[in-house]
Amino acid sequence: MSALDPKTLIIIVVAIVVAIAIVWAVVRKQRTTALRKRFGPEYERAVREHGPRGESVLLQREKRVDKLQLRELAVDEREHFITEWRTVQSHFVDDPKGTVSDADALVTRLMQARGYPMSDFEQRAADISVDHPRVVDNYRAAHEIALRHSRGEATTEDMRNALIYYRSLFDELLQTRPVDENKKVA
Repeated sequence: MSALDPKTLIIIVVAIVVAIAIVWAVVRKQRTTALRKRFGPEYERAVREHGPRGESVLLQREKRVDKLQLRELAVDEREHFITEWRTVQSHFVDDPKGTVSDADALVTRLMQARGYPMSDFEQRAADISVDHPRVVDNYRAAHEIALRHSRGEATTEDMRNALIYYRSLFDELLQTRPVDENKKVA
């Protein structure tokens, strides 16, 4: 058995390193594409806020939410929440300020009923972003308006928008749909 010529050995090692780098880049690109598709605007927000760690942050969120005991609502619970929403919404004309507070409280109770932990707002928004990435920005906007309202800085139009934003999350949280086994990203 003859020994490899040093030049041949170097070429083989370089070829292996290049092949590993290409595979790593392809896998990373596929992960980025899958996360971007799954999280939509939330992907861009995570990358903007956390830089290169943004993707890891999203993956950590997925792992956290996977451990939660989230559940669908029973039909009677669902109907109860729908009735409560209609009541809250019907008070807007007479009491827009109270309605925004009531909508915030109702969405919080609905999240809790579904099994989301009631930690600080940012953690709730991060948890919601995993299964509801298209409306989490609405939730953040509604919450910001509610905070401005508590300081006396929100207009009636702001509060109307907050109610619309809360409604989008409320509607999504009420939905019953089969679990998507393909939603996970490695």
